[in-house]
Amino acid sequence: MDNAKKITIQISETLLKNAQEQTGMGITETVRRGLKLLASVKAYNELRYLRGKVKFSKSYKQLKEDRV
Repeated sequence: MDNAKKITIQISETLLKNAQEQTGMGITETVRRGLKLLASVKAYNELRYLRGKVKFSKSYKQLKEDRV
């Protein structure tokens, strides 16, 4: 983990409980996973913006044939 920063947050007990049930982990790891998920959504949206703007040297069919 890079430079960690200790924070204090006020959050609904119900929201935290539901999130922890989904992760099966403690408070810190649950919050960390939520923040990572938000960061990945941002990256995914930036990639979606590039859809149709990037030209590849191989077609999808050619890439699929390489796997065989």
